[in-house]
Amino acid sequence: MLLRYFYDEKLAHASYLVGCQKTGEAIVVDPGRDLAPYIATAKAEGVKIVAATETHIHADFISGVRELAAVQGAKLYLSDEGDADWKYQNLEHINHQLLKDGDTFNVGNIWFEVMHTPGHTPESISFLLTDKGGVADQAMGIFTGDFVFVGDIGRPDLLEKAVGVTGSAVAGAQVMFNSLKRFKELPDYIQVWPAHGAGSACGKALGAVPSSTVGYEKLFNWALQIEDEDQFVQALLDGQPEPPKYFKYMKLANKSGSSLLAELATVEQLACEPATVEELQKQGAAILDTRNSSDYAKGHIEGTFNIPYNKSFTNWAGWIVDYEQPLYLICAPAQLASILRDLRSVGIDKVAGAIDLAIINSYQEAGIALESYEEIQPTDIAAQVANGEVNVLDVRNQTEWDEGHIPGAVHIMLGTLPNRLQEVPTDKPLLVQCRSGARSAIACSILQAAGIKQVMNLTGGITRWQQVGLPQTEGTLCPTPNC
Repeated sequence: MLLRYFYDEKLAHASYLVGCQKTGEAIVVDPGRDLAPYIATAKAEGVKIVAATETHIHADFISGVRELAAVQGAKLYLSDEGDADWKYQNLEHINHQLLKDGDTFNVGNIWFEVMHTPGHTPESISFLLTDKGGVADQAMGIFTGDFVFVGDIGRPDLLEKAVGVTGSAVAGAQVMFNSLKRFKELPDYIQVWPAHGAGSACGKALGAVPSSTVGYEKLFNWALQIEDEDQFVQALLDGQPEPPKYFKYMKLANKSGSSLLAELATVEQLACEPATVEELQKQGAAILDTRNSSDYAKGHIEGTFNIPYNKSFTNWAGWIVDYEQPLYLICAPAQLASILRDLRSVGIDKVAGAIDLAIINSYQEAGIALESYEEIQPTDIAAQVANGEVNVLDVRNQTEWDEGHIPGAVHIMLGTLPNRLQEVPTDKPLLVQCRSGARSAIACSILQAAGIKQVMNLTGGITRWQQVGLPQTEGTLCPTPNC
């Protein structure tokens, strides 16, 4: 048997290629939209991808199962569990098999047994894998998807918080409690292969180790230690991070099917002439500058916003980009292909053009004024904050805010800022802060693009503020439900 692990750090997403070397066939489990890694590995290992499967309708990335069906002719094995609202759609012209609890299927000599494991989502299933190419007649591992992670379990509140299914969070937590009872009955030696690692918003305390065993999780996973159902439900729902706005789009797109990559524009088709920037803005286009935040702060084209192309790019693009609005990119030509891949991994398909970042130098050489904002040290602004001469906007997550914040600050989590601009105080200059200064830099760009010009970014964020001994409110809970 062949087992290969793939990990997308920007999505904290794990997927797997399982091959039968005797028959030369392979299946991909929980694939992402970019097929290149799977196809390259299959070719190098001398196997052909003939099937694809996934553990549930994903909410945090565009699934690659339909892409594999179109490009590789793969047969799809998909869940038929859950309620009528979360069944796969538009499968009429795709070779597929729907799965129920206890069903089995094989790829060569590799056999998969379906285990219905609802809780994260109603349709969630896991796959027990047995390699029958040798002498084994018992499962060696389980693909758990977003059911059991290393050190954590899947959150049950996404349907309610991201999609708006009222009451589903508590019900999901109760179902998860029962699903874990089945999991704990599995042999301790069974290996656990989850679909996410640390950094994913599909749980609250995921470990960074790629795999585990049932026995180890029974010993050390916090969720498997709680025997009382009510206590378990409360513990599971408490402290879950805000689900990114784009989760709603991913869930619906993966249920009904997104566009195939072959239907989207190529890199070569997206080049724009720099002179078109102003005209694009007049037409209402969104223009995303992908430079690092420090360079953007020193000078940028008015009306653009900034998400630096780094490890956090995909997450914040999903939160902030308007999925219905044409998007233009200011970026280095050499980065365009990878930026497109990352945007499309979360369904941002309306990229209408790309502008060489050399346009910034062109503006400067032509004497065209660029916009900027100040990056300021805590010690240089603390007195103005204390005297009420500036307003403070905190764009961290709710749990971070609850742990302590600058006195008098207004709290609007970064991902929600584009829809809450009317809550931003504008009667004084505005100091924007987060933990380190990275998220607040993105917030400064959003504010300036929206016409709120007098903004400053707190260098080093509240971490630096604390290090130099400046005051903060300790453990004060947010005073309003919307903060």
